[in-house]
Amino acid sequence: MELGITEERWQAIINNDATYDQQFFYAVKTTGIFCRPSCKSKPPRWGNVRIFEQASEAIREEFRPCKRCKPTGQRLPDREWVAQMTQYIDSHYTEKLSLAHLADMCHGSPYHLHRTFKRIKEMTPVEYIQQKRLDKAKELLAQSNKSIAAISTEVGMPNTPYFITLFKKTTGSTPSEYRQLHLKQ
Repeated sequence: MELGITEERWQAIINNDATYDQQFFYAVKTTGIFCRPSCKSKPPRWGNVRIFEQASEAIREEFRPCKRCKPTGQRLPDREWVAQMTQYIDSHYTEKLSLAHLADMCHGSPYHLHRTFKRIKEMTPVEYIQQKRLDKAKELLAQSNKSIAAISTEVGMPNTPYFITLFKKTTGSTPSEYRQLHLKQ
C-alpha cells in the first residue's frame, strides 16, 4: 500500500535515519529507484518521492532497487545497473554529467560505477557520454544549418574548440567538413 509522505518520513529520508528502515521504503520518480530511509544517496526532491510499506510494492510499480542500500537485500545485477545508467545518460546527455553525479543518480560509488560500466559496455561512462553527444552532433550537422557553436552547446559541449577537437579526433574530419559531406539538401 502506498503511503503518503509526511514531515516525519521526509526527515527520516534526508537524515538517513536507519531506525525507519523497517517501516517504509521511498521511491524517486525521476530516477525510477527505490531505497531504504537510511540510504546515503543524494536526497531527492520532496515532490519526486513516493512512499511504500513494502519493497514488493515499489517493484510492482516498476521501481528498481537501489544499488547502494539494497532495499530488497539483493544486489541489482550489474547488467541491469549499467542499463539504468545508460538510460539516464541517454536522457540527460546534454547536461553536465560527472562520474559523481551519475553515481548519485544511480546509487553507487563513482569507482564501482566506472569499473562496472567499463566491464559491461567496454567503454567508460565518459566515453559513452562523448559518443552519445557526437552522434547527436553528426545528426544535427547533416540535417540543419545551425552553427557549429550552437550544435556543440545543444549536445552538451559548450566549449566549441574542445568540441571541434574531439569531433575531428573521433571522426577524422572537422564538423564543417563532416557537414559538407553529409548535409541533406
